[in-house]
Amino acid sequence: METAPVELAEAFDLARLTPDFYDNPYPTYHALRAHQPVKRMASGGYFLTRYDDLVAVYKNTTLFSSDKKREFTPKYGDSLLFEHHTTSLVFNDPPSHTRVRRLIMGALTPRAIAGMEPDLIALVDRLLDAMAAKGRVDLIEDFASAIPIEVIGNLLGVPHDERGPLRGWSLAILGALEPVIGPEAFALGNEAVAEFLGYLDTLIARRTAEPGDPERDVLTRLIRGEAGGEKLTAKELLHNCIFLLNAGHETTTNLIGNGLVTLAANPDQKQRLIAEPALIKTAVEEILRYESSNQLGNRITTAEVEIGGISMPANTSLTLCIGAANRDPAQFADPDRFGVSRSPNRHLAFASGPHQCAGMALARLEGAIALSRFLARFPDYVLDGPPQRGGRVRFRGYLSVPCRLG
Repeated sequence: METAPVELAEAFDLARLTPDFYDNPYPTYHALRAHQPVKRMASGGYFLTRYDDLVAVYKNTTLFSSDKKREFTPKYGDSLLFEHHTTSLVFNDPPSHTRVRRLIMGALTPRAIAGMEPDLIALVDRLLDAMAAKGRVDLIEDFASAIPIEVIGNLLGVPHDERGPLRGWSLAILGALEPVIGPEAFALGNEAVAEFLGYLDTLIARRTAEPGDPERDVLTRLIRGEAGGEKLTAKELLHNCIFLLNAGHETTTNLIGNGLVTLAANPDQKQRLIAEPALIKTAVEEILRYESSNQLGNRITTAEVEIGGISMPANTSLTLCIGAANRDPAQFADPDRFGVSRSPNRHLAFASGPHQCAGMALARLEGAIALSRFLARFPDYVLDGPPQRGGRVRFRGYLSVPCRLG
């Protein structure tokens, strides 16, 4: 017997989620948006699910801070996880955020991203050739996760034979961002940060001695800083390199994996995209909306504010539910319908405002090339068993998707 929406909203607790929620959170998100769109949590913070509320918070960096020191102190204590997640770009406010973002964006210009396309196509085609030889594959291990690791590895100039640990480090560090973590996840996250920092010390020393092209090599650009401007501190440099790998890896893996699973579950839309390959750009946007790779964001109020008629004091924690906002019927017609030609589609998968994802153009390119070339090569692919979810609420994706290529 299904739980009534009002009861779903009343019972919702981010610290005590059920297996059903991880499988399909959207009924709960709909219930919250309809009955408790500004949901007070047991922690004293609020969980926001309406599109307009999220946009308002994203765009006001004065009233809504991204600095996580207060929030992460009780969670991580004096640890490397605390140091990492309070130093990286995404969890900082201007001017620190502005300075680091400007350096990164300088290496992710439209011209630079266009220059990556030939190598990206060659990479995808190599992966498709390898999968064709196997017949039965795992869409995550054999395809989706392999693409962003290579792309970000190239951006940072990580030698190919040194990329093996990158995915494991990323999963462990981002896994520690879940709302509730146990001792094992905490220990794995700290160990991953320590190993990553140790590796980066060596990589940065080599790149300092032998710089790359700052127009294409993000690491060289971050080491040098802006001409006549500020440079990153040693700690900022290390942790923002980790951030780049993690941000570019997990979310793009999820975009590609979620896309292939969603298309398989919607054969009419899959066939339409195969018949009309020019729809790939709108299809990627719809995948980002329908199954957002990153489902949650966080802010903290800096002064007394009012959201949805509820007054909140300074230092109130807010959880921004991107997954709910991207299915808000006030913004998206028939929001639970997946349509590869949906337009307009002003989703929040990359957030909004000054913190909008710095790598979104690159992620879109990776998604478009991966999905379009996969469908052209294997139009009759079918899932071969139930996909295995990653067991996360913040990052929505799969650990494994068994597939027969047809």
